[in-house]
Amino acid sequence: MSQAHISQTIELGVRGMTCAACVGRVERSLNTLPGIESAQVNLATERATVTFDPQQVAPQQIIATVEDAGYQPITAQAELSIGGMTCAACTGRVERALSKVDGVLGASVNLATERAAVRYVPTTVSPAKLAQAVQEAGYEVRQGATGQSLNDTERQAREQEIAQLRRDVLFSALFAVPLLLIAMLPMLYMPLEMWLDNLAGQRVLNIVMLLLALPVQFGPGWRFVRLGWNALRHSSPDMNTLVMIGTLAAFGYSLLVTLAPQLFALQSRHVYYEASAVVVTLVLLGKYFEALAKGRSSQAMKALLRLQPPTARVLRGGQVQDIVLDDVVVGDIVVLRPGDKVPVDGEVLSGESFVDESMLTGEALPIHKTSGAPVTGGTINGQGALQFRATRVGEHTALAQIMKMVESAQASKPPIQGLADRVVAVFVPVVLGIAALTFVLWMFYGGPNALSTALIHTVAVLIIACPCAMGLATPTSIMVGSGKAAELGILFRGGAALEALGYTNTVAFDKTGTLTQGHPQLTHLIPVAGHTRAEVLTLVAAAEQNSEHPLGRAIVNAAQQEGLELPPVSQFAAKAGHGLRAVVAGRAVLVGSARYMQEEGLNIEPLATQALTLAQQAQSPLYAAVDGQLWALLALSDPVKTGASAALQAVHKQGIETVMVTGDNAHTAQAVAAQLGIDTVRAEVLPSGKSDVVRGLQQGDKKVAFVGDGINDAPALASSDVGIAIGTGTDVAIETADVVLMAGELSGVPAAIALSRATINNIKLGLFWAFAYNIILIPVAAGALQPWLGWQLNPVLAAAAMGFSSLFVLANALRLRGFKPPVAK
Repeated sequence: MSQAHISQTIELGVRGMTCAACVGRVERSLNTLPGIESAQVNLATERATVTFDPQQVAPQQIIATVEDAGYQPITAQAELSIGGMTCAACTGRVERALSKVDGVLGASVNLATERAAVRYVPTTVSPAKLAQAVQEAGYEVRQGATGQSLNDTERQAREQEIAQLRRDVLFSALFAVPLLLIAMLPMLYMPLEMWLDNLAGQRVLNIVMLLLALPVQFGPGWRFVRLGWNALRHSSPDMNTLVMIGTLAAFGYSLLVTLAPQLFALQSRHVYYEASAVVVTLVLLGKYFEALAKGRSSQAMKALLRLQPPTARVLRGGQVQDIVLDDVVVGDIVVLRPGDKVPVDGEVLSGESFVDESMLTGEALPIHKTSGAPVTGGTINGQGALQFRATRVGEHTALAQIMKMVESAQASKPPIQGLADRVVAVFVPVVLGIAALTFVLWMFYGGPNALSTALIHTVAVLIIACPCAMGLATPTSIMVGSGKAAELGILFRGGAALEALGYTNTVAFDKTGTLTQGHPQLTHLIPVAGHTRAEVLTLVAAAEQNSEHPLGRAIVNAAQQEGLELPPVSQFAAKAGHGLRAVVAGRAVLVGSARYMQEEGLNIEPLATQALTLAQQAQSPLYAAVDGQLWALLALSDPVKTGASAALQAVHKQGIETVMVTGDNAHTAQAVAAQLGIDTVRAEVLPSGKSDVVRGLQQGDKKVAFVGDGINDAPALASSDVGIAIGTGTDVAIETADVVLMAGELSGVPAAIALSRATINNIKLGLFWAFAYNIILIPVAAGALQPWLGWQLNPVLAAAAMGFSSLFVLANALRLRGFKPPVAK
């Protein structure tokens, strides 16, 4: 019998990618490996997400493939001090245990030093997981792993890159600026040109410019040669290839003119050292600014990471100890002082305080916490002192899930990215073809200066072409947009959800707990003649004791508040969307809707008029029958949420149709809809029928978003184009919905839609710029305007334009950080 196939997924940080062509090259290289099921690379986050069959390919091969493609995979080293090993068999066991952990590339255990050295992928496995693997193998980890965390590793890698680029730019500018002055000023001021010519002669000036250009071309500029040649060698040319060919062509031509001028006609003996050196400098400067902007685009994730304190105060052995966060386990008693950050999720055991949860949910007011209340890691304690029991730690905390969801959204590719990917796949080869054609045409039609003219135009084409902008437009907008959403307490499952919500034209809302507070209260109990309120409420509340419906809980609460003693219940049976039956103290009790009573053959006419009146007041009527006789009419009111009306108005202003879907009776539903200004009502819908309502709404090219609690409405959320779950920050149905509103406020719905539309428009503007820039300026660089207007684009200006193109796209994406929601909290 064949062994079941089990896939593994690793996330790998990748350095050295500069444009979308790099992304395509890494993806293609990975997909050539046997056993690779999918490989997605994101330029903005500089990560590769690879799903593979471990029986066919090892993580080491994936790392080697990325390296062979010319890029630097980000890996980390950890060192563990291990106790309990007694022989070589122990070291082998520990090595095998570590090697089985997803993301471990190699493990070496030394018995003499009692240490294990582990090389791993920090985006997939943490040092805490390595320690856990050793402990599960039966050994002791005396101290925590000294390896770096994922974010520390990536932060240090980015800081090193920025520092290196800064050094390269300064070094290049030191030589390029005087070179540019020597080359350009004499052309602008003729007496200076004559003075220099008499002082040193053109040949000496050429040698001086050669000496200034040489350190730039083969110093900082060598990175383009190394990366560009590596890309060309893999038949996947990229931006580095274009810069390499362009600058080497300018430098090589100038070098020949300097060393062997007799090979060229007199009118072609021009040197272009300033073109090669200044182009290198400007491209490096653009990359430096780009790296800074990328860091700013990920500020939302940095803010989330800062919410997590590095240590926790835990009560162990009767003493309070400060321990590292990774060592906190479920069941630990955590002590919070005033102003402390909550380290993990838990339940308050003692104390009283107000906790600021705004950084996670967007809720501005601090939340009162006392015994039994939940607390969430990453929030901030107020002036009181609390002790709580840890219930969720590590990757299971709400904050960890939020960060995972934000990272997933930032790393995903929305459908709109498909066009850019298809263009980028052929962009650089097409540019190389245009450059070659430009050179040939100008050699034929360039006149006496054909060679130098052809060179200038060819270099300009190679330098000005910018695949980077096309590759950055979508992922940077998604990164900033999803990060801004997280700040507002809105979580998108992925880029596809972020895009799809913007095209929504219909929003369907569940009523109970979504539009209303979800905490109904018993407002009326009208018994028929011969029965008392206490008698009816005792039997009905007893029957509802086992019900999970909010209306049932409200009836039980009313009975408890009135001090009624509830008798035992047997033969309880609930019918979803209708009501329930039970035997209470030997009596058959029915509680439910008018439809349920009629199905059971009961006459509700004596109370029907009063029920209609209450329903028109937005109250939910229920009937109670005992031993086959109608006993009473009950009415419950569930007030609409504060701010619901303003949120619905904002949705209407966005040009969106609103629909309310509820199991309540039609009159009550219409009253609530009128109160909120909802367009369409679908009432008396069974829980299983909500998804049918959604599918019906989708007829006629409607894009439907469904808003519900994410658990009871799971089928409808799954059937809709975009499912939006109303959460509380700690009880979030992340697996059910495409979008989660952490604060549980309806103002998040128009905010999410507005942010989605702003992000889509931002992406479209970025892509338009990227495409328009190349479509317009590549022909200009090729000299298309020179025969008519005499315009010739200098390669130096081409390099500046290329750098500006990428910066424009990044700056455009960063505008999303200033997004303001349509309904202020």
